[in-house]
Amino acid sequence: MSRSPMIARTVPALHRALDRLRARKATVALVPTMGALHDGHVSLVRLAKRRASRVVVSIFVNPGQFAPTEDFGSYPRTWKSDVAKLAAEGVDLIWNPDARTMYPDGFATRIAPEGAATANLEDRFRPHFFGGVATVVAKLLTQVRPNLAIFGEKDFQQLRVVTQMARDLDLGVRVVGSRTVRERDGLAMSSRNVYLSPEERLKAPVLYRTMKESARRLRAGDDVAATMAGGVQMIVAAGFVLDYFEVRHAETLAKVSSLKDGPLRILVAARLGTTRLIDNIAV
Repeated sequence: MSRSPMIARTVPALHRALDRLRARKATVALVPTMGALHDGHVSLVRLAKRRASRVVVSIFVNPGQFAPTEDFGSYPRTWKSDVAKLAAEGVDLIWNPDARTMYPDGFATRIAPEGAATANLEDRFRPHFFGGVATVVAKLLTQVRPNLAIFGEKDFQQLRVVTQMARDLDLGVRVVGSRTVRERDGLAMSSRNVYLSPEERLKAPVLYRTMKESARRLRAGDDVAATMAGGVQMIVAAGFVLDYFEVRHAETLAKVSSLKDGPLRILVAARLGTTRLIDNIAV
């Protein structure tokens, strides 16, 4: 029978629970989430359990990273099934604050990240996003003070931003990226995949197939510009509205012109109907 995790909803309750977890100098891993948990999240929890003796999962749909036109109000919220999944995985503590706890009256401090946050990828289309992410993640890391924090590679630019922030601000936490978990047909698992219609769901794996083919061409020595232009044509022909399809340096997210420019990552964002999908792979 699954052991129910502790649940904290206030900062004092969180700190009392963490004091219990840290008895005997246990190491603590944090997995930040917005809930609506799927197998991708479960993979993060399992990695956390391998790397630390105690696991904390935060569930907080952060209003600070949604623009007024985005889906904050309709974002999937599946609390009961989330708790059941986390209990089945043996999670020790769920940190589930509300917005007033995270952003109390008079809250006036926000983080404005640069570097990878200004790479002209997600930030070009969601200029509010990384400030909201950096602020909430900084709060989560200072509230929990874990030894390590686990983030999925699917949100690759976010991973780079959070890694840099934790290092720059001396937060004393090691940020660990976890590989993207995919459906059998290659579609990256995402809480927003539930928005796809049956017809759109059949088209969605085109993004992954196009990235794989483009990475193959790049490794074979094909011209970077021609390869990426061919990928754009494949994605648009499948019915996507493309935001970007680019190859960048895997660490800095700087633009590159050849395979010799360093470790490379292909990143894509595109819409099918009302659903915006993002994904990436290493070259």
